[in-house]
Amino acid sequence: MSMAISVQDIGKQYWRAPRAAHQNSLRDALSEGVRGLLSRRSEARPARESFWALRDVSFGIKHGENVGIIGLNGAGKSTLLKLLSRIAAPTTGRIRLEGRVGALLEVGTGFHRELTGRENIFLYGSILGMGRQEIADKFDAIVAFSEIGDFIDTPVKRYSSGMYVRLAFSVAAHLEPDILLLDEVLAVGDYAFQRKCMDFAHRLQASGATILIVSHNMFSVKTMCKRVIYIKNGTVAYDGPVDAGLKIYEQDSYLSHPSWYRPEQSSQDFRITGVEIFDAAGEGKTVFSHGERMRIRMRYAADLPIHDANVSCSFTRADETHCCTFSTLLDAAPVPVIAGTGTIELLTPPLRLTADDYRVSISVRRKGFDTIADAKIGARFHVQHPDLDPYIFGIFHEEGHWTFGR
Repeated sequence: MSMAISVQDIGKQYWRAPRAAHQNSLRDALSEGVRGLLSRRSEARPARESFWALRDVSFGIKHGENVGIIGLNGAGKSTLLKLLSRIAAPTTGRIRLEGRVGALLEVGTGFHRELTGRENIFLYGSILGMGRQEIADKFDAIVAFSEIGDFIDTPVKRYSSGMYVRLAFSVAAHLEPDILLLDEVLAVGDYAFQRKCMDFAHRLQASGATILIVSHNMFSVKTMCKRVIYIKNGTVAYDGPVDAGLKIYEQDSYLSHPSWYRPEQSSQDFRITGVEIFDAAGEGKTVFSHGERMRIRMRYAADLPIHDANVSCSFTRADETHCCTFSTLLDAAPVPVIAGTGTIELLTPPLRLTADDYRVSISVRRKGFDTIADAKIGARFHVQHPDLDPYIFGIFHEEGHWTFGR
């Protein structure tokens, strides 16, 4: 079978100013500009530094394959899709695509904020390669699929992020592409629309289309794909069956930052160095029964003391559903000054989660919920119960008190 996508030794190089040249305030920027005007020395303007977002990446994808692109934050996944969608050109190597390409890379990509939803359907459709008559013929179907017909003549600057995704996906879907590129955008929509998009993707695959999906949602990747490409530090670390790839990814995820974490938001002088889970007696454990208590231990290193810290511990299900969060602030737990190295331990109440796989994430903030000090993904665990299927009982189950009368 011929290849829908052929990638040969591609690399993408970017340029950035050296770290010393970064300004943290308007005053720094003005000062740097004045020094540059007053000085004629060549060294007054620092030389740029280069870095490779991708390097020596090669793979082939056959017609009709669903392939997941996975990797930690900053690995180069989104850069790869931008190269495949021709938004950017590779610095080295060659890409060959056979067929019509539809791409949904970021919320609102191709939309003009001042235009209405109706006008943006024609604008975005044209960007994707559809003719005006083709868009007009499919207009009603696009609006119906997006489920935002009441707002179609409203400027999209008033849309929520979920409405953006609905309309953008609907336009891209009705392009009837041979190759569809999806980059995490469905995480913004509600569950019902995500399921609708997944069902559409399955129908598209059944018609012989090729789908590449970038996602941190391992449940979606496992549901849609039989093969994953794991990008690590800009190179292909794994390419093969999905189960083995997800196992490697999960091992590498330990003590990595959650997807929402941004390094520039943190103070950089506090580090979470370990997150472990135990049973109530302190024995290491990864499989818990419904109703059992769990002990979570975090190790840390603080270069500077933190006063009035808020320590949070979150449980996230395998499909990226955020289940619950424990917080020292909300639990009114007194937190001493955090300094040097040490441990913080949480003993949970009896676990009421339904039977599924979960992971622990820990975050430490300064004074409430404002300034993040650090956040890390910890160990994974499984809750077992013979009857509590999550598709029937949801996220948690508590005993109710029932009465009957006439």
